Amino acid sequence: MRNANEIVVVTPAALASDDGASLLLLRVIAEFRLKGISYCYWKSSRRLAAVLLGEGDVDLLIGRADQHRAQAILLMQGFKLFSSVAGRDHPSIMSFLGHDERNGNLIHLHLHFRLVIGERLFKNYRLPWEESLLQRTTLHPTLPIRIIDPASEALLLVVRACLELRRIDPITLRSWRVITRNSELDRRELAGRVDRAQLGNVARQFLNERLAEMVCDAMNDSRPLESQGRLQRCLRRHLAPYRSYGSGEARLRAAGRAGLWAAGGLNSQIIHLPRPWNRRAPGGGLVVALIGVDGSGKTTVARAIRAWLSSEIDVVPIYFGTGAGRPSLLLRPFKIVVPLISRLMAVKPRGASHGRMSGGPPGVLYSVLLTVWATVVAWEKRTKLLAARRGANRGLVVIADRYPQDEIASFNDGALLSRLKKVPQWLHALEHSAYALASRLPPDLVIKLQVTPETVAVREPEMDHTVIGERVADVRRLKFPGAQIVTVDAEQPLPDVISAVKSEIWRLL
Repeated sequence: MRNANEIVVVTPAALASDDGASLLLLRVIAEFRLKGISYCYWKSSRRLAAVLLGEGDVDLLIGRADQHRAQAILLMQGFKLFSSVAGRDHPSIMSFLGHDERNGNLIHLHLHFRLVIGERLFKNYRLPWEESLLQRTTLHPTLPIRIIDPASEALLLVVRACLELRRIDPITLRSWRVITRNSELDRRELAGRVDRAQLGNVARQFLNERLAEMVCDAMNDSRPLESQGRLQRCLRRHLAPYRSYGSGEARLRAAGRAGLWAAGGLNSQIIHLPRPWNRRAPGGGLVVALIGVDGSGKTTVARAIRAWLSSEIDVVPIYFGTGAGRPSLLLRPFKIVVPLISRLMAVKPRGASHGRMSGGPPGVLYSVLLTVWATVVAWEKRTKLLAARRGANRGLVVIADRYPQDEIASFNDGALLSRLKKVPQWLHALEHSAYALASRLPPDLVIKLQVTPETVAVREPEMDHTVIGERVADVRRLKFPGAQIVTVDAEQPLPDVISAVKSEIWRLL
C-alpha cells in the first residue's frame, strides 16, 4: 500500500479500468446490497475512488441491526478480523484486513456500528446520529457504493475537524500538513456543491440554530477549519454530553495511549522486542522461516514481507544467519573481527562456502577461531529461537531470514563444530543443544526459495561451485518436522516470488 500520508487523486475511470484492490472491496459492497445491509461510506467522497483502489482505510457505517450479518459477509469474502492491542479500538469499531492477491495490497476496512469520532488515538465522542445518517444515504453517481448526502457529509467534516484536528494528538501532529490539506480540499469541494439552506437544515437537526449558522459560515470562510477557534470551542461545549470520559480522564487516557504508541514505534523500527504494540494476528501469531541457499533472495523477500505486513500487523524480523543481517550485541564485535581474519587466510578448509578451499583439515588457528565463533553463534541462535516463539505466542508475526536446523550437519544453518575433530565434548553438547532446540520449536511455516545451481553461481560468484550444488540439494532434503513447508520457485521474477510468499502467509493468518 502507498504511504498513508501521500495525497492521491484517482478518477472513477481509473477505478473502472484498474484490476487491483477495488474488486475485493466491490465484492463486499455487492453482497451488502444483495443482502439488504444498511450501510454507507461516511467520510470524504472526494477521496472515495482512491479508497476503493486500496489507497486508504475504508470506513463503513453499519446499521446496528445488521452488524453480525455484515461481519459474516466480510469473513466469507476473505477478510479477517484484526483487533488492536491496548484497547485502541473503540468497542463499536471493528477492523478487518483483506488481501488482494492480484496486486498484493492489504485492504483495511473499518466497520462502525456507532458514530464515534475524536483524536486518532482516543475517540472520545459518540454522536447518536447513525440512524438519521443511514436514512439519508444515496448511491454514488459513478461508483457502486452508498454514501451520505452532501449536506450531512459537510456537517460531519466540520464537526470532525473541530474535534480531531488537534496538535496534542501525536499521530495527527506527525502528518499535520497532509491531514489539514486534505481537510481543506474536502471543504472546498463540498462548498461548491452543497446548498447553504440544505446544510443549515441538517445542522439544525443535529445541533441548534446558532451552531447551524456557524457551520454554514465555516464552509465558506477563507480560514481553514482548524483555525476557526470560536467554532471549535462552541462545538466542543455543545457536544460535551456525548463524551465517553470527562476532560481530565480523557487527557490521561490519551497521554497513556500516546506513550504506548511512541514505545511501539520505537520497538518496531529499532529494538524489535517480541512485544505486541499495534495489532496482533487474530488466531495467534506465527513464525515464518525463509529458507534457501545464498543468492536465493531470502533477505530481499523478508524485507518485502515485513514492509507489506508491518503497516497493519505487529511484525518482528529475526535474522538467524551470520552474514549481513542484524546481529546480537554479543555477536556484533565478532562480525567486525572475522572478516579481517578471513582476508589473512589465503585458503580455507573444507566446509567453508566462499573463497579458495585447501581440501585439507583445519589448522590450529582456524580451529580455535571457529570454536569461539561457533559457540557464540549457537548462543545467539538459542536466544533468537526463544524470542521468535515467545513473539508468536504473544500474537506477533515473526519473519525469520534463515532458520537453525540439526538435520544436515554440512548445511550452513546447521552446527559448525562438526567440522572439527579435537573439540571438547561439552562444547559439542552446548552447540548441539541450541540446534536441537530448533527441532523442538519449529517454524509454523517454512518457505523454501528454490533456485538452480547455475543461478546461484551467477548471483554469488565467490561461492565454491561444489558447495553450491550440495547446498541446493540440501534445501530440498530439509524436512523441518512439525512445520508446514511450501516451495516457491525463486527463478521467477522477484514480484512473482514475493506475491507467492504473501499468499502463503495470508492463508495462515
